[in-house]
Amino acid sequence: MAEQLQQDMECEGLLECIHGLKQLDKECFRVLVESEDALTIDEVADRVDRERSTAYRSIQRLLQSGFIQKEQINYDQGGYYHVYSPTDPDQIANDMQRMLNDWYAKMGQLIQEFEDKYDQADIDTEVPAQG
Repeated sequence: MAEQLQQDMECEGLLECIHGLKQLDKECFRVLVESEDALTIDEVADRVDRERSTAYRSIQRLLQSGFIQKEQINYDQGGYYHVYSPTDPDQIANDMQRMLNDWYAKMGQLIQEFEDKYDQADIDTEVPAQG
């Protein structure tokens, strides 16, 4: 963590830092953000110059992280396909802020537990005064 704090980080680094997303995931997200319309997996794969299955895995990670949304489009004659679009940036930012607040609270709790445990250890190891 100390290493990450010393790095110069761009806002896209949050995708990697908070959600563990990979470079390809960031590329797929950028493609979706820059597109005027929602895109299919095949369209994303073409734009990032990757195989469909590779793009699909990145899209799944982005979906699980809440960065994109999936919509089903139905054909008139039956059947359907899915398109993907970015989630509203305000919602993404709020979700990341909530995750950061939860993490901060958890770390504070762990630090307090550490302090309580080792303060107690100091009491247990003190040599009684001789009198």
